Amino acid sequence: MTDKDISIPEPKGNPESDGEADANRKAYWSENIRLLWTLMTVWFVVSFGAGILFRDFLDQFSLGGYPLGFWFAQQGSIYVFVLLIFYYTWKMKRIERKYDLDD
Repeated sequence: MTDKDISIPEPKGNPESDGEADANRKAYWSENIRLLWTLMTVWFVVSFGAGILFRDFLDQFSLGGYPLGFWFAQQGSIYVFVLLIFYYTWKMKRIERKYDLDD
């Protein structure tokens, strides 16, 4: 058997549809990464911003008898993080459905 006897099959499908699939893939990942950056920014602002940077300002308000800045540092950022997880799951299902990637 020589190298000339080995044939590489041509990819199936329409080359135009492959370009369309590639554009779809890029759009999907672009939307996915944009969502991640947005949610991570919200989490940073809530955890670092509200718990540390804006603590003095927020401490003039109280929630459950505790200063608001302290509450965010101890509990609020965790609650927001859990809510962001649920939001991410819900939004990703919609994005996957939009790009026909859902199960």
